[in-house]
Amino acid sequence: MDRILFGDNQFFGINHMSEEKARAQAIRFADIREIINLLDVAYDSGIHVFMCTTHDRIAELCAHVRAHRERYSELEFYPCMPYAHKYANAVTEHGMLEALKRFLPAQNALSALVRGGLSVATRDVEGMARLLIDAEMKMFSGLRTPVIFLQNVVTDLLLGMGIKDAFRIFADHVRDRYNAEPGFITMNMPRLLDVLDEIGIENPIVCANINKLGFRMCGGIDLYEKMIASRRFRPVAMSVLASGAIDPREAIEYVCSQKKIESIVFGASSKGNILNTKRLIEECSVA
Repeated sequence: MDRILFGDNQFFGINHMSEEKARAQAIRFADIREIINLLDVAYDSGIHVFMCTTHDRIAELCAHVRAHRERYSELEFYPCMPYAHKYANAVTEHGMLEALKRFLPAQNALSALVRGGLSVATRDVEGMARLLIDAEMKMFSGLRTPVIFLQNVVTDLLLGMGIKDAFRIFADHVRDRYNAEPGFITMNMPRLLDVLDEIGIENPIVCANINKLGFRMCGGIDLYEKMIASRRFRPVAMSVLASGAIDPREAIEYVCSQKKIESIVFGASSKGNILNTKRLIEECSVA
């Protein structure tokens, strides 16, 4: 994985510290051109990985990248699925099977729908999971997706319910169908590592909040530092600035001091913040 990944929270009105700032960002980035312009800043600065949700707006961005392949010849996407609100809204409006039909890949759509119907009827959880993964990946057709993440809303729900086999189903399907590495986003890194070890997923890619304040780090800073230093996995640090609560240099110096962290993902809504954050990560990674 690359050292620096560009994230997308800012594009969809997500800010864990300020609702006012989140609303302002949602209004600004309602125009897809604003998203493209900021992605161009990150890409031109040398950040060639975009770690993003499967929000409907990302489909527009993917179409733009496909239409300008030479411009984005080195760009990789790290999809993070599912975008839960999309499914919740569709099921509420259209019902389960009609919602699935709307998200199916175009290829063999009828066959996939039949399989989806059988899965619902027989409670074939594995078949349903594969179908939903394929639906989420539809927008990335023809693009490079070497790592595919399971979003924390599902990861942590599965952890809480003790449904451990679901992680294996996700990992196997991502590898077999998309030749990609499975990744897992979580707010409870210590618990997730235990479960992944238990079901035999070796050296997993795990993305979690890692910051100097302990912001949204279940188990606390000391436990996270111990896990990073002693467990065999590939950590990706997110929320390193704790939604702006920590001075950028102080925040990044702390994260880079955890030497086994492989990648840092951050979101930013201005050219200056993108360039400054990239520079700080590069400086602190060498120190």
